[in-house]
Amino acid sequence: MSIKPGRLDRIILTGNYILLTLAVLLVAIPLIYVVVASFMEPTALLNKGLSWKLSDYSVEGYKLILSNDAMLRGFVNAMLYSAAFALVTVLVSVFAGYPLAVDGFVGHKFFMTLFLITMFFGGGLIPTYLVVKDLGMLDTPWAVILPGALNVWNIILARTFFKGIPKELNEAARVDGATDALIFLKIVLPLSKPIIFVLALYAFVGQWNSYFDAMIYLENAKLHPLQLVLRSILIQNQVTPGMIADQLAMAELKRLSEIIKYASIVISSLPLIVMYPFFQKYFEKGVMVGSIK
Repeated sequence: MSIKPGRLDRIILTGNYILLTLAVLLVAIPLIYVVVASFMEPTALLNKGLSWKLSDYSVEGYKLILSNDAMLRGFVNAMLYSAAFALVTVLVSVFAGYPLAVDGFVGHKFFMTLFLITMFFGGGLIPTYLVVKDLGMLDTPWAVILPGALNVWNIILARTFFKGIPKELNEAARVDGATDALIFLKIVLPLSKPIIFVLALYAFVGQWNSYFDAMIYLENAKLHPLQLVLRSILIQNQVTPGMIADQLAMAELKRLSEIIKYASIVISSLPLIVMYPFFQKYFEKGVMVGSIK
């Protein structure tokens, strides 16, 4: 038996559809613009803007980027940094969150209070820089991987998820003689795939979009991630002669800078676009965990 929606229900549904449509357009229009612009011929893009004529399209921007050693090296560095950062973050969050979720863990309130304090108070940039320097991590990949790997919010998410696992499973395992380590490895971790994938996605995306830590701690250009290369293009609005043929004049550099910007944005977004469908089924679970913290 179907229930017909009332007048108020139809008004609310119509309003929801309008708001969702506007939200989709706000996200889709800039994305479509960037993708289309990245395939346009530079002169046509500067003179006419977006065009739907096939003669105005070109893959020149992608050719320049793919032939640029700095861009490719930055892409590889960003992938390595993001993957390593996600791995360390997941390990730290899981191994810190599980003891805090165990009722019999002595001092869990004390440690949780210490973690929460760091969410509101921090040492600042200069003390953090001095710590990284004294540890000998300056100008090394570890400078962008380790300092931010311990995220209190991720620990809270992991702790909340572990608390949702039925205690009867642990009790049954203890009756069979399982130790805490065995319970964690054989029972808790296999059931924790949703939160593990969500934490990995959060960490990967955050590190992939980050450039500030690399800008502060990495002086060697060969260690720069893709975001620093994009920063010089997108923020400073300049293209260095080393990115394209040396014989090109500055006018040609200016002409090509626009098309390189859009092509760079598309290429830098590809890993996240490819990853998201595989993590989508876990993402909703992670959001629900955070909502009941």
